Amino acid sequence: MEAKAIVKNVRISADKTRLVVDLIRGKSVSEAMSILKNMNKKAARVVEKVVASAAANAVNNNGLNNEKLYIKQAYVNEGPVMKRMIFDSRGHVGRNDRRTSHVTIVVSEK
Repeated sequence: MEAKAIVKNVRISADKTRLVVDLIRGKSVSEAMSILKNMNKKAARVVEKVVASAAANAVNNNGLNNEKLYIKQAYVNEGPVMKRMIFDSRGHVGRNDRRTSHVTIVVSEK
């Protein structure tokens, strides 16, 4: 059995979030939570909540053991881009893209 948690439209770029997600892929949930608690990144707080939600889904909905859970899949997809204008030199108008991302965590029992 496996359980999944998804958070969408997080206001962090997918590239920055992937750096955090790559560190926890394949690890146990307790080890991943301790790694995320000690990271000084905004994406770590978001991923920590998603891991906790996936673990809670596994325990409450599927009756899995919390001690045996590990992160089976963890990936980040790009979300919609908010395109904003920014004034540039010589009267031009440039673009300031505010990127978002979708974080998906799948946990399973060993």
